[in-house]
Amino acid sequence: MSQTFDPSTPGTRHRTNGITLHAIEAGPEDGPLVILLHGFPEFWWGWRYQIGPLADAGFCVLVPDQRGYNLSDKPEGRRAYDLDMLAKDVVGLADALGRQTFSLVGHDWGGLAAWWTASRYPDRVKSLGILNAPHPHVAGAYMRSHPSQMMRSLYVGFFQIPFLPETMLSANGHRSLKDALQRTSRRGTFSDDDIAAYEKAWSQPGALTAMLNWYRALPFKPSMKDATVRAPTLVIWGSRDRFLEKGLAEASLALCEKGSIRWIESATHWVQHEEPEAVNAALVEFLKA
Repeated sequence: MSQTFDPSTPGTRHRTNGITLHAIEAGPEDGPLVILLHGFPEFWWGWRYQIGPLADAGFCVLVPDQRGYNLSDKPEGRRAYDLDMLAKDVVGLADALGRQTFSLVGHDWGGLAAWWTASRYPDRVKSLGILNAPHPHVAGAYMRSHPSQMMRSLYVGFFQIPFLPETMLSANGHRSLKDALQRTSRRGTFSDDDIAAYEKAWSQPGALTAMLNWYRALPFKPSMKDATVRAPTLVIWGSRDRFLEKGLAEASLALCEKGSIRWIESATHWVQHEEPEAVNAALVEFLKA
């Protein structure tokens, strides 16, 4: 019987890379470690349908609120959110649990952080699962050669503006963030209770600016001479994603020594919420291989 979770489930706190991250833990402590990384504008709750099934499959599951989100520390300044910082957070979490190697699964911005961690620390990441997220090494070049993706990503430029995005996103009870979840997902994917939980996370002091700083750090993307991903990689992609074209998945997979794509045609960007059984089955099979 899967352990159940709600947004108020007590978590643990782990010191990593000079900050403290709040996290949810499940499964046997001696099981293979799997770290789940959420994206924007979620928090650990974005993995609510995956935590129990992965724990039941024998994995030690660690699900942090990433830096800047919900109950985790929110360091000031956009440079505190560059990709190398995000990767160091992940490796530091494994260090805090005394683990040399671990598997990593990321969605959206958590997927970008997961890709970067796997490329930067090939000796640490045992296997990599990606849900609707491009490798940062290919994203810029893909956009420049595909104007249609550039149009889909215009909001990234808007987020670079100081102060104004925070004002817009917090207006009318965070209406635009709520709409971003509900209008780009299948009807009924996010319940009123889910939306209330997200709004509570967005309302944490400093959270909105910190969340936006992930985007504002993009101009400072660290250099990476060799972005090859050596860990076995499974990309799961909701084909009806309104933010990201399928070509980004294919371009990212070209960096992988051993990778495969599982298209889920009926799903949007929010694939793990909409098709949890398919996602969970694919992840368990892949992570146990």
